[in-house]
Amino acid sequence: MAEPLVPGVGILGLGAYLPDQVVSNDDLIARYAMDVTADWIESKTGIRSRTVAFDDETTSDLAVRAAQCALADAHLTPTDLDGLIVATSTPDMLQPSTACIVQGQLGALRAFAFDVDAVCSGFTYALVVAASMMRADPRLRHVMVVGAEVYSRVLDYGDPTTAVLFGDGAGAAVLSRIDGAAVLGWDLGA
Repeated sequence: MAEPLVPGVGILGLGAYLPDQVVSNDDLIARYAMDVTADWIESKTGIRSRTVAFDDETTSDLAVRAAQCALADAHLTPTDLDGLIVATSTPDMLQPSTACIVQGQLGALRAFAFDVDAVCSGFTYALVVAASMMRADPRLRHVMVVGAEVYSRVLDYGDPTTAVLFGDGAGAAVLSRIDGAAVLGWDLGA
C-alpha cells in the first residue's frame, strides 16, 4: 500500500445540524403545485422528507451549530482552532465570506477563515484543502471544515427532477494532529 498523503492527521470531532422545519414530499407538491406524486419522488430518490431552514436562519447559522457540535465532540474550544474552511454554494452574502461570519460567531479569532465553493463535492474539496495545508504547515494543529447549504432559497421548484433532491443543513469535522492517524489519499476531479 502507498504511503499516506498526510500522516498524523485525522478527524478528531464531528458535528451536524439540521433545521427543525421538515417538509414532506406531500408538502412540497402542495406548496409548489408540482405535477408529480409523493410516491414518484420516493421511488426515484428514496427521499420522503427534507429539512428546510426557517426564514430567519442563514447558512452561517447552520454552520455555527454544526461547528459547535464538532468542537464539543473533539473536546476543543473555538480558540483551539488554527483554521476554518466553510464549503458552501449558498453563502450568506458575497462578502465577507461565510467562513469569516462563522469564525466571528464562534469566537475562533485565531483561525484563518475562507470559503470553498465546489457545490456537491465542496465538503470533500475542503477536507483535502485542510489536510494539504496541515501537511505543508506543521504549526496547524486543528482545522475545522464545515459544509453548509440553504438550497431551499435557490431551487427552481418548477423542475421536480432537481427540486425534490435538496434540503438544508450543515456538517462539520475537526481535522487534528493525531498519532497513528493518516489521511490516506484522494482523487479529485471535475
